[in-house]
Amino acid sequence: MKIKILSILLAVVTLVGCDDFLEKPPLDQLTDETYWTSEDNVRSFSYGFYTAYFSGYGSGYSWGKFFSGQSLNDDFGPSSPPQFRQNVPTAATSGYWTFAWVRKANIYLQRIQTVPMEEEAINHWSGVARFFRALEYHDLVKQFGDVPWYDEELSETDEAMLYKPRDPRDLVMDNVLADLQFAADNVRQNDGTSGLTVNRDVVLALMSRIMLFEGTWQKYHEGNNEKAKSYLEAAKWAANELITAGNYSLGDYREVFTSLNLSNNSEVILYRHYEPGLITHALNSYNNKEPQTGVSKDAVEAYLANDGLPIGISPNYQGDKGIDNVMANRDGRIYGTLVSDELRLNGILPNYSTTGYATLKFLNEEIKDEPEGSSNLNYTDSPVLRYGEVLMNYAEAVAELATVGGPALTQADLDMSINVLRDRPGVEMPHLMLVGMDPAVNGVAYDDPSRDQSVPAIIWEIRRERRVELMMEGFRLDDLKRWEKLEYTDTEANENINRGAWIDKADYPGLQSSVTLTEGETGYIIPSTAAASQRRFEDPKVYLDPVPLDQITLYDEHGVTLEQNPGWEE
Repeated sequence: MKIKILSILLAVVTLVGCDDFLEKPPLDQLTDETYWTSEDNVRSFSYGFYTAYFSGYGSGYSWGKFFSGQSLNDDFGPSSPPQFRQNVPTAATSGYWTFAWVRKANIYLQRIQTVPMEEEAINHWSGVARFFRALEYHDLVKQFGDVPWYDEELSETDEAMLYKPRDPRDLVMDNVLADLQFAADNVRQNDGTSGLTVNRDVVLALMSRIMLFEGTWQKYHEGNNEKAKSYLEAAKWAANELITAGNYSLGDYREVFTSLNLSNNSEVILYRHYEPGLITHALNSYNNKEPQTGVSKDAVEAYLANDGLPIGISPNYQGDKGIDNVMANRDGRIYGTLVSDELRLNGILPNYSTTGYATLKFLNEEIKDEPEGSSNLNYTDSPVLRYGEVLMNYAEAVAELATVGGPALTQADLDMSINVLRDRPGVEMPHLMLVGMDPAVNGVAYDDPSRDQSVPAIIWEIRRERRVELMMEGFRLDDLKRWEKLEYTDTEANENINRGAWIDKADYPGLQSSVTLTEGETGYIIPSTAAASQRRFEDPKVYLDPVPLDQITLYDEHGVTLEQNPGWEE
């Protein structure tokens, strides 16, 4: 069942910021003492979490997680590549080392128990509260690793809890798994509120994502196969629950990203709805009206040829010289993701791309020339959770589970996940097959000559499929982190990140002189030419962010050691 997020900021009363509950409540205002009286109020309070976790395409001019707003990865070729964090922040901020959302979730969970509701309703809303707590702790653990676990509202006088040392990552994530499992067991399939709240399908989709992240992190970073197996089993279970229920199906790839209303899209599990004049975004404009950070040569080469083979070994690939050749005989998703009939070059078109390759995926042609296609007036709906990701989560979880003591990956696993994606209308690629444990097409095994030799061939192909299916949807950096592959983002070691389309300057009179090519008058576009601007992966400390210095000092003043993350010690 699809869930619709109506992104009109609701006037939900914020009850958790006031610490003095001893004053007599005003008769004309809602307070903590008077608010928790009905299920409708409990439901309204939950909406305050939505904008924190389900940003979609953003609001106004703000970036969401889609397109090039998150370009610290190997999918984009920026003219000035974003860099890894270099300095330890002096102070915590509202968006850095903060447990405010944990506190809000814990207060929510505790207050729910006091509301006069049936036990089923209490369990449902407790599941929603624990679901949001799990989302916040997942984000905190991704950022910092070990963090203090809190499962109740804290008193300002309880210094032992306020200055609690960091808990081990696996303890926190065991608690997150328990929260998600409780939510999966208790959150309603249908809340009956016109699709404005989280349901069980949303819980399962995010459970598959979170547990896949943590399972692979435990395998590749911690070397803890026991924990990896536990979390990957949870990811597989959650994805399988959604797949076998049969409530979702795949249609046109681009319609997921360009629709004015996603309410009837059979792939979308959760989405953010925009309304002209009320809540809008700027992604259509960034996509169509302005210069853009282009997709890298590295990303373009990830798309298979239409015979199911990597371009390095496919006879169907026509070569790099000219957009027609690059786009000929490719995985159908490339045509739903990139402009396939022209290059957009600086000096030739005002909405040029740094690599020449321009994005099509998020462009709604109906409104592109209307006022709503410009500025921050766009109102295309944004997917937040979609079935395509769940299918990829299942495939990867099963493949990784086989490497840590779980059952072997089977052809049936691929057929119910990746091959469903390949059967999508407009994609219709040959199925990924297994010959032994090697990837194959039409019963013939192959090995991509560009494969990272430290990655098994079948896992390499599953990762490729994930990259292509979820291109520009904000997953790539997290994926590289959990696989311990941030070296892929180094623009010197992996020069194809800092390369775009191949062109001959003679074919483009008016081309800006600043456009630099690898061979002078011909060659691949080099988006970032200055040596000083290159992004280098030099220190694995950047897999985690540092703890701010003021927090370490504050803990020290209370006689408690708050350990800094490795490599960030001063």
